[in-house]
Amino acid sequence: MRLKNKSVVITGSTSGIGKAIAEKVIQEGGQVLIHGIVEAEGKTLVEKLGANAKLCIADLKDPSAPAKIVNSALENFGKIDGLVNNAAIFPRDNLKEITEKSYSETMLVNLQSALFLIKAAFPHLKKQSGCVLNIGSINAYSGESSLLAYSISKGGMQTMTRNLANALGAEQVRVNQINPGWILTEREYRDQIKKGLPEGWPEKLGKDNIPFGKMSTPEQLANAAIYWLADESKPFTGAVVELEQFSIIGRNPEK
Repeated sequence: MRLKNKSVVITGSTSGIGKAIAEKVIQEGGQVLIHGIVEAEGKTLVEKLGANAKLCIADLKDPSAPAKIVNSALENFGKIDGLVNNAAIFPRDNLKEITEKSYSETMLVNLQSALFLIKAAFPHLKKQSGCVLNIGSINAYSGESSLLAYSISKGGMQTMTRNLANALGAEQVRVNQINPGWILTEREYRDQIKKGLPEGWPEKLGKDNIPFGKMSTPEQLANAAIYWLADESKPFTGAVVELEQFSIIGRNPEK
């Protein structure tokens, strides 16, 4: 029970990576505040996870959302030991297609809300010598041409992680980040179908795409996330860890 009696807030946790992390937190003896914008999904998940899971519905485009999320965690658990900034939107855009509106919304949801959620939670994290885990992306390093705004937001998150880790270490609050590569979430499966890939496309990928023969899963990522939320990772802070089947330095496909 690596998270016994710890209370963790996870944004964007009604599905995908956030959901997998939430399930793992419960398995490790913790309490979790599920956050999202689709109430039906959230209620279904909370019912599945049991009494140690509570739900907060809040739109991160609303400036009041960080305070609402923090207050919900305190009302339900009385404390906050960990915060996972996982929520993100993925508009498909490039320099030709990007608009000021979509860019601003991406920055607001993916980066600004994470910053101000940390700010709102900080006094409570300090009391618990708690931690923040930001879920970034390997796109932080340059990104796909069709994910321009998203890539910029994850680059900003990476800088924010290291800046706050340096600033908050003396306060005993750790801030770390994991950068997932290609993860097989339900949304990713649907998005690739929309882009023209056939049904069952994950089974048709070659080792030039996934060297280990199978795509990485949210559950595998969640296993890694628990280390950074647990006391065993103390006192490490400011770490940015890539979780990808390929090195970010380059590709080494099977010859």
